[in-house]
Amino acid sequence: MSSATSSSRQAARRAAIKRTVSAADSAPSTTDASPADSPRGSASSTSLSSMASEAELKPVQKSYGKLVDTYGNEFEVPDYTIKDIRDAIPKHCFERSYVRSMGYVFRDMILLATTFYLWHNYVTPEFIPSKPARVVLWGAYTFLQGLFATGLWVLAHECGHGAFSPSQRFNNIVGWVLHSALLVPYFSWQLSHSKHHKATGNIERDMVFVPRTREQQATRMGRLVHELNELTEETPIATLLHLVGQQVIGWPNYLLTNVTGHNFHERQREGRGKGKKNGFGGSVNHFDPRSPLYENRDAGLIVMSDIGIAITATALFFLGQRFGWSNMAVWYFLPYLWVNHWLVAITFLQHTDPSLPHYTAEEWNFVRGSAATIDREFGFIGRHLLHGIIETHVLHHYISTIPFYNADEATEAIKPVMGKHYRADVSEGPIGFIKAMWKSARWCQWIEPSEGAEGPGKGVLFFRNRNGLGVKPLQVAAPQ
Repeated sequence: MSSATSSSRQAARRAAIKRTVSAADSAPSTTDASPADSPRGSASSTSLSSMASEAELKPVQKSYGKLVDTYGNEFEVPDYTIKDIRDAIPKHCFERSYVRSMGYVFRDMILLATTFYLWHNYVTPEFIPSKPARVVLWGAYTFLQGLFATGLWVLAHECGHGAFSPSQRFNNIVGWVLHSALLVPYFSWQLSHSKHHKATGNIERDMVFVPRTREQQATRMGRLVHELNELTEETPIATLLHLVGQQVIGWPNYLLTNVTGHNFHERQREGRGKGKKNGFGGSVNHFDPRSPLYENRDAGLIVMSDIGIAITATALFFLGQRFGWSNMAVWYFLPYLWVNHWLVAITFLQHTDPSLPHYTAEEWNFVRGSAATIDREFGFIGRHLLHGIIETHVLHHYISTIPFYNADEATEAIKPVMGKHYRADVSEGPIGFIKAMWKSARWCQWIEPSEGAEGPGKGVLFFRNRNGLGVKPLQVAAPQ
């Protein structure tokens, strides 16, 4: 078979994949289907002649040239299929239980209520005369409540994916109540998060923590593209300020302006994105039924999300009027900031690491994008209070309808299929998780092709930085 014929078949396959995934983008549910999204077809669903074509397609890896991640490790694009992943997982891992899932909801609510009762009644001047001691203890209260509330947030996240129970109606009722109580627009986030799962690692369609390309980074800094590798090191204080801003206002900023999401809204097929862009005043947010993040048919769900937020805001207003705003700040708003912190930290570290690739639209597919995630470890807090969302994220991206209490077993099942493509950073446990925030902020500043990339390999992008860490950025010649 001629190379031209082989290339045309590969191009046709990629075009079919792109059409399939584009069509999936409009799905209103986050219950993930299995897209036709792997680099090669499954042998169990192909004829002998197409299996011969598959054998010819396997060596295409060589045409990518030498791909190198930020650590300097050589990288190969995944070549397994979503069917390989599904077939490896025991069937009972897909089973969802109303009773078990609601049991975790009640457990987290009891933790919240018990903590409030104990602090409200016993961390008082009568029992603890020392004011500094009371301040420290109430600070601990906000931290604990933030963890317990984040646990409820994660359970609502399970509802959004259909992993909470077999009934999506029941899932949506529970999820809407829990997320609304945490000032999260449930359906609005559910829809945009679904699109994130369907385009993870695609720099033109992903919905969260899409890294800047070298060109975008240069533009943001008011530099020319070739100047990035000549800049002096970013000061640690600049990195720290960036992280603090990200952790404090990152979540509400994302909901209000779509910061870190893609900015190709003109491509919205119903024309809703015309003239709209990320940022304040750009009309791209999670509250406007006309937002280009959604389709026309989603408008009612966005309104329902806004109603949930309005109900919670009204309740908080009357509670503030009744019990005082200083009390409400400690009881609700400071724990709320802790929730925001954990959400941003978790999401950032699930998708930002020196070992992870990103892909142009031409080289992306579902299998590759889902493998461009990483599991981490947060000890007892992560596995029990936050329901394993940190430790089993790779599996979650492949099949997000598996409930969290079966995710550990399912993760172990897919590791042999993924092989070297499975990524985890579990060193030092919770301390390592916190350290990874600093490391990722210093190492992962923009993405660009590897120096040795060839042909389609130029569509596989890796993090680079101006801090002299890891592989150096490309040497780009100045324009003549």
